[in-house]
Amino acid sequence: MKVLVCIKQVPDMESKFKVNAQNNWFDENDLAYRINEYDEYAIEQAVQLKEQLLDVDVTVLCVGPARVKEALKKALAMGCDRAIHIQDEESYIKDSSQVASLIADFAKDKSFDIIFTGMQSQDRGSAQVGVIVSELLNIACVSTIADFEYDNGITVKRELEGGLKSIIKVDTPVVLTCQLGLNTPRYPTLPNIMKAKKKELITIDSLELSSSDSLNETLNFYYPQKSGGSLILEGDVPELADKLIALLKEKTSVL
Repeated sequence: MKVLVCIKQVPDMESKFKVNAQNNWFDENDLAYRINEYDEYAIEQAVQLKEQLLDVDVTVLCVGPARVKEALKKALAMGCDRAIHIQDEESYIKDSSQVASLIADFAKDKSFDIIFTGMQSQDRGSAQVGVIVSELLNIACVSTIADFEYDNGITVKRELEGGLKSIIKVDTPVVLTCQLGLNTPRYPTLPNIMKAKKKELITIDSLELSSSDSLNETLNFYYPQKSGGSLILEGDVPELADKLIALLKEKTSVL
């Protein structure tokens, strides 16, 4: 069985973000980067399937500039067999359809049985890339899976509203986008980190693959405007109570 895992490297959400000079994305200086959280569930599920069936070959793919190789090396250390880096210095301005078309063009003649992706990325959050890949490859897709089983076939569960879940049986080839809680991603061990250094990491220029025209463009990127402030009251409890009552009478119609 051949499996492809599509990942994205995103800024660490604890980073201090600044708008770039073009007002169309983040200023990447001083940002820390990591594998998109949803994609870690996709990696883990592919590796678990490999451990279950033994004859599974797992390829991990990432579109982006040179720095995304670090994300690919971590995926290799988690258990993937080889890595594909689609080199693209301007991937940050590409929309979901353009990224998906690069992935689909790479995958179209590789006969992958399962393509795992994260449900969405933590930076753009469009939740479209995996679904568009399935459409371009003309194969089935099940999105936002919260449970996965393989027993002579694939059975997945999707979370619905109201605490309900749908159970879906699907044949390969298929694209599966992974939701939070699907599994617990492993930490790479030191021996596996050392093994990953010997695994294949292939770089392909994005210009060698076909990509669609952009369907949308970021016109402006800015911090939200502050709509109000807060007032901190200080003093002893009786004094604070008097101040609070006075404010409620003055500013509201509660009292």
